[in-house]
Amino acid sequence: MKVSIIGATGYAGAELVRLLLHHPEVEIEMLTSESFAGKKLSEVYPAIKCNIVCNHLNVEKIKSPLVFTALPHGKSAKIAGNLVDRGIKVVDFSADFRINCARVYSLWYGIPHQREDLLPKAVYGLPEIYRERIKNATLVANPGCYPTSVILALAPLLKNKLIKPEGIVVDSKSGVSGAGRNPTLSTHFPEANENINAYKVTGHRHLPEMEQELSKIAGEKVKVTFVPHLIPVNRGILSTCYAEPLKRLTTEDVLDIYTEFYKKEPFVEILPPGKFPHTKEVLWSNRCRIGINVTNSSKVVIICVIDNLVKGASGQAIQNMNLMCGFDESTGLK
Repeated sequence: MKVSIIGATGYAGAELVRLLLHHPEVEIEMLTSESFAGKKLSEVYPAIKCNIVCNHLNVEKIKSPLVFTALPHGKSAKIAGNLVDRGIKVVDFSADFRINCARVYSLWYGIPHQREDLLPKAVYGLPEIYRERIKNATLVANPGCYPTSVILALAPLLKNKLIKPEGIVVDSKSGVSGAGRNPTLSTHFPEANENINAYKVTGHRHLPEMEQELSKIAGEKVKVTFVPHLIPVNRGILSTCYAEPLKRLTTEDVLDIYTEFYKKEPFVEILPPGKFPHTKEVLWSNRCRIGINVTNSSKVVIICVIDNLVKGASGQAIQNMNLMCGFDESTGLK
């Protein structure tokens, strides 16, 4: 199957190319890049052996049956909408279709939504939760990296109504690639190296996405205190989630619940008692590893790690594509 990638030279777009080159069912038909039009992708990323020349975007020239739109928020909605209107399947990397309410989107992203009419049609692309809906979707909103780690960490407890839906605290740490390829002062090497800093403490844009999806899973309003941190590594996310149980639980009880909940999931791994995941264990992979502990003060602590560019972005996009196109879900990802 032929696919195209709009925005192929950002970190997520390049990671998508790297993975798709090894996908046995897919051929990349077109790449677009406004910054590097006219250059082969291998000239921009010499580590990726891809001689396809990047083009300026002309959305009318894209004919592939499935397109990945790896663009910043605010820039995807019209382009993805044009493709969907023409019957092309789209996996969108931006936040433009993740939030169900256009008013909430505008509040957090500071711009009006450009294709509000498509919001009811978009499916949130977390396969572990929405697998059957993704299979029949035309437009998939690929989740944010932080929300992927947090939702997978908390879903079993909320689904089984084992924790209070309010008072959940999430401490997340991400590698610098999560900020994208365009340089900023905070991601400049002398600023980021040998430094850890909390940011967007008063409200990160991924928070409404987390609360929206966690509330759906719980069947009631879920409130989260979310504090992200930038750490001096290239890639990887570690999210530690703290919750108050509604009944007495042991670590073994919670491990049993998670093992059952994720027993058929090809990319989610639950660690045994006393074992907790490291980001290095999942780098360059689509895997998610989860460790669990119930403290002496009866707090439930869930630690989840993913690679922010793979399970948190491009790998998950391929997982969604596989479901949308009827391929085995793990194709190209193992």
